[in-house]
Amino acid sequence: FVNSMSDLFHENMPFSFLDKVFQVIEQTPRHSYQILTKREKILQAYCSQRKMPDNVWLGVSVESAKTKHRVDILRDISANIRFLSVEPLIADVGQLDLSGIHWVIVGGESGHKARPMKLEWALNVQEQCTRQNVAFFFKQWGAWGEDGVKRSKKANGRIFLGREWNEEPILHY
Repeated sequence: FVNSMSDLFHENMPFSFLDKVFQVIEQTPRHSYQILTKREKILQAYCSQRKMPDNVWLGVSVESAKTKHRVDILRDISANIRFLSVEPLIADVGQLDLSGIHWVIVGGESGHKARPMKLEWALNVQEQCTRQNVAFFFKQWGAWGEDGVKRSKKANGRIFLGREWNEEPILHY
């Protein structure tokens, strides 16, 4: 992940700096770069002027139904791999149109003030991925386990529906 604890498309990030980042990405085609943002409008503006390099996996965060509009913006951007990070899943996302999406990551929230993720919310996303033939990756339960008990995210683990889900997208480059 590029900037795993921040957002490359932050509003204070000048496009001239982003140009330099993508220049390095283009110069290193042997690597894959996963870029995730919550700032879909800045991503859209930047990508309207520039083509994404083939080795970029481009994603948006979708935490609830309130943020699923980001999927439509991502779908319209040309990228070899487009993915959703449905993490932290803090409410049901409802119906998702996953056309043009290659990978979905689901996970619960961690940290001191973490909110629980309900099984039915994660199940809703997993079932939609299965129906729409999209790779599904279950990252973690987070601070709250499937049983509704708060403990460490390591103790809660990443078993979902009796197994680990480690599906990955088919590479298109």
